[in-house]
Amino acid sequence: MPLFAATVFLSAFLLFQIQPIVAKMILPWFGGSSSVWTLCMVFFQVELLLGYAYVHLLHEKVSARRQPWVHGALLLLSLATLPVVADPSWKLDAQAFPTWSVLGVLATTVGVPYLLLSTTGPLMQAWYARSFVSQGVQPYRLYALSNLASMLALLSYPVLVEPMLAVKPQAWVWSTGYALFVLVCVATAAWTVQRQNDAATAAQPLDDTPRPGWRECLIWVGLAATASMLLLAITRHLTQDVAPVPFLWVLPLALYLLSFILCFDAPRYYVRPFFLFIALPLAFVALDFAMNEGLAVPVLVALLCAAVFVFCMVCHGELVRRRPPVRHLTLFYLMLSVGGALGGLFVGLVAPVVFNAYFELPLGLFLCALLVVLVLWPELRNQRPRWLRGALLLALLLYGARLSSISLDYVQGYTEVVRNFYSQTRIEESVDEDGLGPVRSMVHGSITHGEQYLNHPKRATAYYCERTGIGRALQSLPTDRPRQLGVVGLGAGTLAVYGRAGDQMRMYEINNQVLDLARKHFSYLADSAASIVPVLGDGRLMLEREAPQAFDLLAMDAFSGDSIPTHLLTLEAFDAYMRHMKPDGLLAVHITNTYLDLRPVMASAAQHVGKVALLLELPSGHGDPFCRRSTWVVFVSAAQAAALPPTLQGAQVLQPRPGFRPWTDTFSNLFDILI
Repeated sequence: MPLFAATVFLSAFLLFQIQPIVAKMILPWFGGSSSVWTLCMVFFQVELLLGYAYVHLLHEKVSARRQPWVHGALLLLSLATLPVVADPSWKLDAQAFPTWSVLGVLATTVGVPYLLLSTTGPLMQAWYARSFVSQGVQPYRLYALSNLASMLALLSYPVLVEPMLAVKPQAWVWSTGYALFVLVCVATAAWTVQRQNDAATAAQPLDDTPRPGWRECLIWVGLAATASMLLLAITRHLTQDVAPVPFLWVLPLALYLLSFILCFDAPRYYVRPFFLFIALPLAFVALDFAMNEGLAVPVLVALLCAAVFVFCMVCHGELVRRRPPVRHLTLFYLMLSVGGALGGLFVGLVAPVVFNAYFELPLGLFLCALLVVLVLWPELRNQRPRWLRGALLLALLLYGARLSSISLDYVQGYTEVVRNFYSQTRIEESVDEDGLGPVRSMVHGSITHGEQYLNHPKRATAYYCERTGIGRALQSLPTDRPRQLGVVGLGAGTLAVYGRAGDQMRMYEINNQVLDLARKHFSYLADSAASIVPVLGDGRLMLEREAPQAFDLLAMDAFSGDSIPTHLLTLEAFDAYMRHMKPDGLLAVHITNTYLDLRPVMASAAQHVGKVALLLELPSGHGDPFCRRSTWVVFVSAAQAAALPPTLQGAQVLQPRPGFRPWTDTFSNLFDILI
């Protein structure tokens, strides 16, 4: 029936369009951390669970004739919650309670519309099956259609929607689409009522098949939870340790949805012998290799995404093989949503509190292997040779031992490993290859966020040495008076080296664990001649709340993995920074990046605030063992650019790129600047 198909397609498309819209809307309020995306995923999975629970109760407790009336009334009432625009007042508690603030703003912004959208798939399938029970229809193909719509929505956002519209227009367009969905769904409900008024149809009940047992329900939950856990854990690895490009949030989720489409639309696509006995072992080996060996980024991305697809095909393929008759369709989907929510809650909420490292990935891999053994165990009872079950159990135990060894490697060999909402941070010690002695480093993901040579403790190092852009900018400042300095992003505190007696240096840091580690393991802050004033909180938000500081220099050096959070690079952000600058003060922005070319962003921002952007690069092979390759941009006035001090001479003046659209709080497009 085209009306059912249109309702399911539209609801699923809107479900997955709102996720990146609202995530982008609130990302600036919570430090731009990748944890925001993970929490959004958790929230939407829990909402999906609540929606499926509502459908199951409606299906079991409310008569078939009343269901369309109840659901139609709720849909019409939900229109009062539009438009889906987040309330900025949530920013006030963003730093104190980031996890609960993210969940709170999502609940108040999209909670009701998303909940009702999430009910559509299983509810339409139940109504469809009841309406056409005499024809023996199989409604599970509507589930494949909903996942196809979800995948199209997800892939179209970064390619079509994000480059064309700012965030608020996106929210208004989505709200209009939701209103259209309500009309279509109400029309479907009305058609269902009319269909059920046909005595011949109403008289034919669904098959009264036995209810699945609790063991079967647990298998459903476990398979769904495993796919959810591995999706989120591998996505975190991609976006933090490999490349913090938003497309890598989308790609694994698209493959996750593709597995649903293939398995539910045509189960023949799940070639069980191939996936269980060839692809799955290869995926386990590939993940083991990826977690322990350095690989080129394209190879690593391809390997991880292929593994996600295999794991999801196995989990969802086994779910389809075990799906119940239509009579228990809503119970089946409820168990799927319970599993998805449990997997998401474990990765998004429990793991950051309980673990000090990312142990959820090896745990998810072991759970996947365990479930495969549980699924195959009864089937091998009478198979020959008889030792197959013993061999399978031995393989599971050996794999568990291997994963335990990998988990220990996450924390062994480091001086300290800590983790919270914002990141996992490690302190490691090594011996420099150039003979400079022992070096202590602060590592976030795979990126070094500061290091100190213990035999040269007062030497500026890494991206902050005298030859880098920030070193040159600091050396150009006056020396005949005390200076007011600001740093957004503490790291190991290396820039404190440049502080002179009488200087005040305000250092803004969002993560309290980073401040603790900088004080405990590095001597930069304690040894500085300047007065160090730590300010805990998101640098931009703190600057917006403070009185003008009259900085001689403000250094923007906040990173999440290898990327500067987008909200720190918008025109509104630069307006906030300039409010704190002296007329001749220097604004220095650290844009070193493996994956993004931020020069057009800097040029457009400099033009907006009436400054000249100077590019200061220190390339590889510079010959200084204390320095790392770095790229800094320093904003100066036109008068300063015409008479540069010696330390800034030779810098390249950045010119705005023709046709480049400046980034704002409501618009940014990373695809424009991919390297």
